[in-house]
Amino acid sequence: MEKIVESKDEEAAVEPSLRYKNPKEGFMATFLGFFIGLAVIVPGVSGSAVAIMMKLYERLLFAISNIIRRFKTAVLFLLPILAGAVVGFALGFLAVKALLEIIPFAIILFFAGLMFGAYPSILDEYKSERHTPLRIVLLAVGILVPVAIAVVSLFLNEGGMDLGNLSWYHYVLFLILGFVVAITQIVPGLSATALLMACGCYTPLVESVSITFWKGNPMVFLVYGLLAVGFLVGLYFVSKAVGYLLKRWRGATFHLIGGLSLGSIVSMLISPEAFACYRLWSEEGIDFLDFGLGLGLFVVGIALALAFYFYERKKKGPEAIEAK
Repeated sequence: MEKIVESKDEEAAVEPSLRYKNPKEGFMATFLGFFIGLAVIVPGVSGSAVAIMMKLYERLLFAISNIIRRFKTAVLFLLPILAGAVVGFALGFLAVKALLEIIPFAIILFFAGLMFGAYPSILDEYKSERHTPLRIVLLAVGILVPVAIAVVSLFLNEGGMDLGNLSWYHYVLFLILGFVVAITQIVPGLSATALLMACGCYTPLVESVSITFWKGNPMVFLVYGLLAVGFLVGLYFVSKAVGYLLKRWRGATFHLIGGLSLGSIVSMLISPEAFACYRLWSEEGIDFLDFGLGLGLFVVGIALALAFYFYERKKKGPEAIEAK
């Protein structure tokens, strides 16, 4: 009995804190939520990768997976992230989506630069681990998964599902799809946008957000509701699963996450939006404004992410990195 008590005490001692130490931490959590909301609109953007860079990833997993057991504390921790996610989604839907139509390649390269600049934060989590053959395979698989999803989305992006003419089994599929989208928000490197495109649902869902469509197709609200239910259930169970994997096989899990993060950067350059640019350039010539601006924004994105990375590293001290 004494050993059990001690093991529980040890487990409690290593549980991450769900209290923000100061207003700055709360602001950073809101900023993280902003990227999580943005990830639904921009292919390749990973809110989870940003969470790792901000050292909030494992606290986020713990809060979601323990929201029932520690409801009040978890909700207070998640509220700033949720507020940022709402703002990020709204801005992504209104502003970023509009910019993707005007200077798509530049916007894609800017976010690719941000994700590339954030990668050292993920690398810190596994570079000191043993690079066994199995872990190298996991790293390679991680790279291939988002690239494969992006390639599939290229072929299935045209047309898509008709949300005004659904059968009963489509509603079951939307429930499952919500669960799968939750995986993309928990596992760094996976893109919700690319996944929805691969399923032929992205364009129909985006175009359904209009009063005209709602009046003619009120059942679309059931689609939204099923997606939301599947998403919330997925968040809870997937966060528990990833938290367990990190506790048992941290090195192997972060090798996979590292691969997924690298693959997501590649997938942004072969997304349907990027290929639409390549197709247009092959027909009408390269848009040097979009291309040149994109190269500049790519460098800016890397610089911003690296500046934050080195700031956080300096604040925590080199011993925090070496301890890993």
